[in-house]
Amino acid sequence: GGAGDAEFKAGIVQVIEFSRGLDPTDGVTLDISPGAYGNNPLGTNDGTGYASNPVTGQPYAPQRVKRADFARVLAEFWADGPASETPPGHWNSIANYVSDQAETVKRIGGGGPVVNDLEWDVKLYFALNGALHDAAVECWGVKRKYDSVRPISQVRYMGGLGQSSDSAGPSYHPNGLPLVPGLIEVITAESSAAGQRHAGLSDFIGEIALFAWPGEPAEPATQFSPARWIRAKSWVPYQRKTFVTPPFAAYFSGHSTYSHAAAEVLTRITGSPYFPGGLGEFVAPANSFLQFELGPTAEVRLQWATYYDAADQAGLSRIYGGIHPRVDDFTGRVVGAQVGNGAWNLATRYFTP
Repeated sequence: GGAGDAEFKAGIVQVIEFSRGLDPTDGVTLDISPGAYGNNPLGTNDGTGYASNPVTGQPYAPQRVKRADFARVLAEFWADGPASETPPGHWNSIANYVSDQAETVKRIGGGGPVVNDLEWDVKLYFALNGALHDAAVECWGVKRKYDSVRPISQVRYMGGLGQSSDSAGPSYHPNGLPLVPGLIEVITAESSAAGQRHAGLSDFIGEIALFAWPGEPAEPATQFSPARWIRAKSWVPYQRKTFVTPPFAAYFSGHSTYSHAAAEVLTRITGSPYFPGGLGEFVAPANSFLQFELGPTAEVRLQWATYYDAADQAGLSRIYGGIHPRVDDFTGRVVGAQVGNGAWNLATRYFTP
């Protein structure tokens, strides 16, 4: 009850909102450059970017894209499921990217002598993978304790109970989904009549309908799925139809924990939170990057001023992907930061004669 109940419901409403936001026909755009996006206080998405790139002294160039293109690229770039490098492997790839940049000066901790590539690599991988291992131990230990629910179960179960907003209205249940006009509604005879917004759902009068991503299109190579009204009982996360939501507890997010642990190590070993040159970047080309469906509709550059920005986007990607609510993400970020700093401090005891 109380605040915890309200946050539990608000978190799943946000997951449904994010599912609706995967639709590139909705007209919503965002500036995703570091000039406008990122620089979040730890455990929040409250940042508004950076006034300038500290390396160049110049403002970051704006990059306005469709929100749905950003969201879909984010969800797939960070997904790291089976047959991929996995989230810890992903951060080793980012560490390789950092090491390979011409601007990177290989001083352990950002000070002292420039070391050779071998010494840099040994100390980087030792600290980074120690931190990633500790992140896994911490996160999965807590998952065993709390055994908390995933969005696919939460949406379908709560939606199956009814709506929790109007105790005098149809399909009321105190543990149902909150009603949000245009997003979460009760199907009525009127709303499901021919030509009305819930048309096609007239067999399900009294059920809860969601305006959300309806699942992978028939031909993912050439089609994408705009949001439409679907039954809450059939909602799916933004994943391949063959994908199974991870069959272990949601709370808290491995992606967020791994990513912030890695971001702390990269910050500590390089002596700066900023990517080399003040900008890390991944380019997703138009209409060829996405695997779940066609997209993005135009080129999207994932851009990060700092390792923390990249870690925050990794956590956010799991909400767009329908795998975690925000409490899982924010808790994982905070714990990951603690783990990463502890791991770095331990690693440096081995480095120091």
